[in-house]
Amino acid sequence: MSFSLPRLSRRDLSYFFFSQHFSDGLRTTLAILLPALLGAQWGQFAAGITISTGAVCLSVTDTPGPPNHRRNGHLAALGAVAVVVVLMGLVEGHPVLMGALIAGLSFGLTMLLVWGARAGAVGSAALLAMALTLAHPPSLPDLLPHVGLLLLGGLWYMLLALLQQQALPYRGAQQALGECLHAMAGFLKLKATFYNSATDLDDDYRRLVAQQVVVNEKQEAVRDQIFRSRQIVSESTSAGRRLVLTFTEAVDLYDHITASYYDYAVLRRAFGASGILSEIEALLSRLATDLDYLGSAILVNRAYGTPPPDRTPELARLQTRIAALPPPDADTGLSTLVLKKILVNLRDLARRVSNIQRYFSESLATTSPDPGRVANHGRFVSHQELEFSAFGQNLTLSSSVFRHAVRMSVACVVAFVLAELLWHGQHNYWILMTVTIMLKPGFSLTRERNIQRIIGTLVGGVLGAFILWAVPDGDVRFGFLLVFMVVAYTFQRTQYLVTVIFLTAYLLIMFTFLGQAYLGIIKERIADTVIGCAIAFGTAYLLFPRWESDQLPDLLTATLRANLAYLRQLADRLAGREVPATTYRLLRKDVYVASANLAAAFQRMLSEPRRTRRHPTEIHQFVVLNHILSSNISALTATWQEATDATPTVPPEGRRALVSAQAALSKSLARLAATPTPLPADDPTPALAAEVRADSATATATDRTLPEQLAFLQKVSADLGKVTDLLLK
Repeated sequence: MSFSLPRLSRRDLSYFFFSQHFSDGLRTTLAILLPALLGAQWGQFAAGITISTGAVCLSVTDTPGPPNHRRNGHLAALGAVAVVVVLMGLVEGHPVLMGALIAGLSFGLTMLLVWGARAGAVGSAALLAMALTLAHPPSLPDLLPHVGLLLLGGLWYMLLALLQQQALPYRGAQQALGECLHAMAGFLKLKATFYNSATDLDDDYRRLVAQQVVVNEKQEAVRDQIFRSRQIVSESTSAGRRLVLTFTEAVDLYDHITASYYDYAVLRRAFGASGILSEIEALLSRLATDLDYLGSAILVNRAYGTPPPDRTPELARLQTRIAALPPPDADTGLSTLVLKKILVNLRDLARRVSNIQRYFSESLATTSPDPGRVANHGRFVSHQELEFSAFGQNLTLSSSVFRHAVRMSVACVVAFVLAELLWHGQHNYWILMTVTIMLKPGFSLTRERNIQRIIGTLVGGVLGAFILWAVPDGDVRFGFLLVFMVVAYTFQRTQYLVTVIFLTAYLLIMFTFLGQAYLGIIKERIADTVIGCAIAFGTAYLLFPRWESDQLPDLLTATLRANLAYLRQLADRLAGREVPATTYRLLRKDVYVASANLAAAFQRMLSEPRRTRRHPTEIHQFVVLNHILSSNISALTATWQEATDATPTVPPEGRRALVSAQAALSKSLARLAATPTPLPADDPTPALAAEVRADSATATATDRTLPEQLAFLQKVSADLGKVTDLLLK
């Protein structure tokens, strides 16, 4: 049996070395390592370590986002860290008071999550400072100098981050956009597998929905970077216009990728033997590769290099192959018209990929972004208002944040008492630190992180011990330490297992430089990790557990509501009513976000104890049917949105199907929400029903496939209703 490492292409390496995560890893490593090295050089090693500790704490809050949000998060974290350390220093030497303080701080700092993820990161930074302070609690005379050094380290990290932002104001948005295109390319490549008769369609849908979650996260990150940054949306710079235009085109491209839905099982039966589906799959894969190269070029901030491949000859050959196909089989009765529609969609995808390349490569000196899109940019990003009343409103067991704060408080007190009374290791503060890092609001993430922490600590301990055993030279060891630090901090937000492995290894090497025996460090590290993970896991499982199945009804309701609104805009178009482009994009965004949230919660539920899962098969069916429904609505809407002629006349059977589809979704939504769902004042359903009754004989020339498409929407909506009924049993 042979083993070979996966080959990394130049494009894969560029996505790594030019990513936001790698630049963050380099900055964090520099911010932490430099003060300690300078302190050792100047005979002030303890002071240097304290400054580095301040940088470590502040790095927790440095999540991607607009410059003003990052700055405010840094300042809030500096204040929180200072207050926590002062309070810890004041009760030093009084174990009972220290335990009470830890209980209060862990509860209050965790409750900051009510104001959003960045506020929660501020609380995490202060919790980390609380745990690290237990390592070497400062005496009362040394308290203020100690706090000053911590603040100096935080200010040092903040200075590095702000200088990078000032020197490269568009870099974060470019990195987010490049990674978004990379995720979209992965989504398109997965769409290609649906044309492969050898794959299982259920597996294809499962992977596609999982990738949809990733794409949604990346798109939200780009929106946050672009539409919250005044420098990008307000200033008339070429770089800003490029970013806005490219992202706008990328979102529309994703809409068309999602909209390209067909009955793949029927397609495989009808055309699998002809080989035409393999050619479609290959062409889609090549378009995905083209998009991936564009994402890499944007990430690296360079021109595409050579012009992107011209897919016109391939599209022409595919058109010839479709035209040469024999008449449809009598068993399937499927016309080659569906293949011609696929060909039209492929041409559109190729054109839009080319547009993205053009937008990013041209100077755009006179091109301006869509005024409506930019003027309404604030409507495309979520807003978290800092209302102090939210804290009090969440002091109830019905609040998931409150339950998490109670769990954190109890777990931290147990960890502190256990470390003080039963475990007297030199680094027993690792137990408390492990608890604060491992305990998450949801059980599934807590479980996943605990497993990764234990495995990563074991593997990292072996790796660090091997380096220390095999490499006696101190300079070479320091080189490994440097590399391990960069890797650990690069993957801390994406691959936690990798972070734990290299973090453990570099800590072992660091403690060896401090003169400590690494074997003893390994044993204590593993023991403290196991104890801390056991406390976090037990608390998450036993104390007010938050199961994903409890959250799913709200997510199912939100998804149905978004799809119903999306279907109503389609009905508006068919009734001849104008739907503004911004309104359509907002409705489309709501559908994608709601669908991604539901899919992510479903994935998390599958990692929870089997007894807590509710209707996993039915929820999977709901997720797939929801994807099919929104894809078909997008397909119909996109076709008419870009048409130059008038909206096609809808035959009576099409109108009836559309009315029935809306009625089915409304009924399912009302049952799922357990409350009546009133129709809005401008709801098109009554008008369409009246039109069906009044002029059912007047519809003549129209697209012959339109009734079939609307009937399919009716069928999928009815199937969603049946699945909803099963979920309510």
